Amino acid sequence: MQTGYILLFGVFPIFLEGCCVNSNQRDKTGPRTTTIQQHYRVVEGEMFLMPCTNNKVTWHKMRAERGENGDFFFDCGTEFLTQANHSGNYTLLNGIPFVLSNGSTMFLYLQVMDKHRLPCYKDEEAVVTLIAGAGGTIPCPGFNCTLSTSVTWYKGNKSISKMHRANCVKNGGLQLCTVSQHDTGRYFCDKHFVEQGVQWTFRRPVAVTAIPFEEVSASPRITLPDESAPQEVELGERHTLSCLVHFPYEVNFSPQVQWYMNYGDKGGKRNLMQTESQQCNRVTFEEYLVTTEALIQQVTALHLKHTYTCMASNSAGISNVTVKLKKKIKEKWPSLISYPIASLLLLAGIAIVLRVKWLELQLIYISRLQSEKVDADEKEFDVFFSYVWTSPHHEAAGLTRSAQSSPNSHDSPSPFEPFNLEHVIDNLRPPEVVIPMVLEDLWGYRLCLMERDMPPGGAYANDVVHAIRRSQILICVVSADYLSNSNAVFVLESGIQVLLQSSTLKILLIRTSRTSACFEQPDSPLPSVVQRALKVLPSLDWNLGQTESATGNFWRSLKKALPKHRVRSHFP
Repeated sequence: MQTGYILLFGVFPIFLEGCCVNSNQRDKTGPRTTTIQQHYRVVEGEMFLMPCTNNKVTWHKMRAERGENGDFFFDCGTEFLTQANHSGNYTLLNGIPFVLSNGSTMFLYLQVMDKHRLPCYKDEEAVVTLIAGAGGTIPCPGFNCTLSTSVTWYKGNKSISKMHRANCVKNGGLQLCTVSQHDTGRYFCDKHFVEQGVQWTFRRPVAVTAIPFEEVSASPRITLPDESAPQEVELGERHTLSCLVHFPYEVNFSPQVQWYMNYGDKGGKRNLMQTESQQCNRVTFEEYLVTTEALIQQVTALHLKHTYTCMASNSAGISNVTVKLKKKIKEKWPSLISYPIASLLLLAGIAIVLRVKWLELQLIYISRLQSEKVDADEKEFDVFFSYVWTSPHHEAAGLTRSAQSSPNSHDSPSPFEPFNLEHVIDNLRPPEVVIPMVLEDLWGYRLCLMERDMPPGGAYANDVVHAIRRSQILICVVSADYLSNSNAVFVLESGIQVLLQSSTLKILLIRTSRTSACFEQPDSPLPSVVQRALKVLPSLDWNLGQTESATGNFWRSLKKALPKHRVRSHFP
């Protein structure tokens, strides 16, 4: 192993005081030059920095002979490890060869010296360690081996004399009055001398490292794992134990971090675990971060009974953290699976509900939510009134009322006395008698009554559908007798089909007190569309002996459900 100088300087106020009082290195001409020919020497295997002119240019090696191997191009300020074949003449290229004001072209001659032929060469480049906060000296390698006229120091491509800091050159060495952490880096010592009338610059590199001044006084600080939080593991799986430790800076730093498996309580037996990996990084000027990992190949129930300790030590003391393992509870439905499945199930459920309840949803939307779009001029009747007589007495009373009513009685003022609603309600109880009289005689709506307005001898089904289509609203007095009558059920079913096909029809059900029992035990099975529609179509309740308030609410609700615009008379 090759070695260099390893110099450690402390605080030398006696020797550095005279140098550091109002003293800086003089700005000497170095790599930035305008001379026509420059001559540099460098030791083979050492780092060399290509000098720069006042412009950012590239140095190009010129071939001395045709058989010479390779071309070399180096940007000014580039550091590279020198080899024997780097020797030769270089010219500056900046698109074209660099030409001085007098017309001369600038050249650089680089001579790579064999280190074994140098009388004073000890080994490769020097390595210097300085203590931050104190003064220090960086010696120039081989300074006493040549008769140097002057020495110029550089840090990288910058001249120390231009850094405006307290320093001086004494016996060829660069004396820094106060070392800081920023002084770490590669320095170049340029020794200038004349040999056989030629001005030479012998450039030697020095690697400088600045270290903290304080002595190690703190134990390592462990930030991971957290001693208060057990680590979750899965049985049968691998598990990695990680330990993050912060160490204060030491000159000869060698991290000591280990994992131990503890059996039983504190003070019991412990085994050293094999370290899987260890990484060391210098995170700040005064601190290192060490990450050490140990691996459990396959976690068993026995591992859950043990504890695990991360132990770190340095010259100041020992730190440790102990953790436990606990079994991880697996979720029955991992989130990545459960959420998509739940979404699919929700969509499937909505699709099933829409498919099963599509008819009901259509009827609710058309009959309750859709705005009225009926053109009264296209209709012949305001109301198609559908009912079934409940007794012969009521039928006779209804026929008498129907014979007295005129189809166009609402088109002109009635020649009879005003209709007495209270008298009708008191004496004609059934809704199939009272409601037509109120709609036509009192409110002036044009009704379609099958026994009165349907032409005899026609096709019954076609006539019913046509009359419903020509009406603005279908009102059905739904009772047990109504749902047991096939003709009445046909009227209701036809009205539902017309409603589904066209939104210009409304349907209103008036349920009597005799209706509920028929839903439980109907005399004959109802069509499916009628059974489903009875649950969602708008309806009003008609009850015998109801209070005046309930009666008033019924008539107000009925009036509100009727068409806003009445049909015009089609009779002269």
